[in-house]
Amino acid sequence: MIYRCPLCEQVLTKQDKTWCCPSNHRFDCAKEGYVNLLPVQKKKSNDPGDNKEMMFARREFLNKGYYQVLSDKVNLLANEYLNDARFGLDIGCGEGYYSNRLVESLPEAFSLYGVDISKSALKYAAKRYPKIAFSVASAFDMPFPDDSFDFMLRIYAPSLDVELKRVIKSGGILITVCAGPRHHFALKELIYDNPKEHTQEASRIEGFELIHQERIEQVLTLSDSDDIGHFLKMTPYNWKLTEEQKLALANSGLSCELDFKVEVFRAL
Repeated sequence: MIYRCPLCEQVLTKQDKTWCCPSNHRFDCAKEGYVNLLPVQKKKSNDPGDNKEMMFARREFLNKGYYQVLSDKVNLLANEYLNDARFGLDIGCGEGYYSNRLVESLPEAFSLYGVDISKSALKYAAKRYPKIAFSVASAFDMPFPDDSFDFMLRIYAPSLDVELKRVIKSGGILITVCAGPRHHFALKELIYDNPKEHTQEASRIEGFELIHQERIEQVLTLSDSDDIGHFLKMTPYNWKLTEEQKLALANSGLSCELDFKVEVFRAL
């Protein structure tokens, strides 16, 4: 385990079920297995991140395999670029769907950490996937020492370039996923008069070089009303669609574009 204290930045060591630093700041492990390293004074709300309803919707949707093509591609690229990597981090890991499928695809010697700001998500993740070390923390102030990881995964999670560079080793690999130009465009057409495509330009992350980029494009077709409801609740468009529009989609079915931009970076 490699954690640093979120209050004084000293190394944390585990004593029984509590993580402690030399200054005696203490962080208890939850019964599910994760550790909360997001101190109250660093929270911007009482319950930051995705709430239980959003987490449940994403969990149910992902477990049906609708985004498995993305997970498979991430795992393929990880196996291609990781070489002898030992320590990895999933930034914004949520309920652990991608984390678990990634670690199952890699050699047993590989250790994966997952970090997310949502306690609700990590309660589920830690209980279901005990092989992975989960911690509640912000991606903008991660509870890890400098140069901790050989590999990092970031799927849609916001973060700071300088923080990504701090915790990854020189030469380490970062795989990122963000929305491609046509991602969920059919939904955007229901909401906006003149919907705009996401950029297809290569991303830039300070301190990293881009070594690979590709797009994954598919059409998502849903007919089950529960699946449609779960899908909408896990997207930002859920807040913008009217109740009438949601009901119409649940009754008639939903078809929209999936367009993922997948990029691989190497830390300089």
